Amino acid sequence: MERANGTDSETLLDCIVIGAGPGGLQACIHLGRYNFRVLLFHIPGGRTSYAKHLENYLGIPVVSGPVLLETGLSQVKSFGVAIEKAKVERITGREGAFEVLAGGKTYRSRYVIAASGANESLAPFKNLHRFFGHSYYTCMICDGYRTTGKKLLVIDRTANGVRMSVAMKQMYTKDVTFLAHGFSPAPVYKTLLEDEGIGLIEGRPEELLGEKNLEGVRLSDGRIIPCEVILGWGGITLNDEYLEGLDLERDAEGFKIATKSNGESSIPGLFVLGALRHGHSQAIISAGQGAEAAIEISTRIVEL
Repeated sequence: MERANGTDSETLLDCIVIGAGPGGLQACIHLGRYNFRVLLFHIPGGRTSYAKHLENYLGIPVVSGPVLLETGLSQVKSFGVAIEKAKVERITGREGAFEVLAGGKTYRSRYVIAASGANESLAPFKNLHRFFGHSYYTCMICDGYRTTGKKLLVIDRTANGVRMSVAMKQMYTKDVTFLAHGFSPAPVYKTLLEDEGIGLIEGRPEELLGEKNLEGVRLSDGRIIPCEVILGWGGITLNDEYLEGLDLERDAEGFKIATKSNGESSIPGLFVLGALRHGHSQAIISAGQGAEAAIEISTRIVEL
């Protein structure tokens, strides 16, 4: 472990932060600048590390995910935060008396910030990884702008793809086709697509075509659909196994963790950021949540 501020497994820490994405790093930067005893558990990877173009982050015209995270880790270290590259296995306790089991050791902390994010679940299309992040996207909010003025194919397994196709045409490009993956949209959706001038194709995509640049999609029946960019379906699995033993309130679907506006969960002293938390989880939003949680923790420690 990289030690700072006398941090070890016997020390009562002020805060343990789990996850070195934008939220966890921003929380560590704030807490480190307050001269608190902070330990960051960091396992390389995560969705931000795959981002090729972050261009909606205030003050940074464009940056890749890896560069943003590397810069953040350097900032964290400069403020004396200890870093442990170990997987967190379990958390017990409440505010003032948390115990975190990781790497065969138990660490004690007054507060915990869970910011371990999620893993992307991608469609099983051949060659997808060749284009993922620069011409195959899964998030309109994050990457819709990258499709501006290009020949776009929206792929979805549900009618939500129809609504997404309409939104993409309204904001980014007039050349939109919707590929209904394995289903036939209801007549009302077909009418909507027709009225919006959006093409409809039904079929099962198998392979993305092209070498350096995306050229199209081959369907299972051999048809080839030309396109320059794709907004495809995807999902996430939360990195929250270490929280399973806790009685945490979750959203209506029982998926993401419910929090107060300051990020505190239903367990006092346990704060949740980013993809684990109900709501949007863009990098800049997660960073803001990290700052907010850190400030809240600081006011409690010094009893402001």
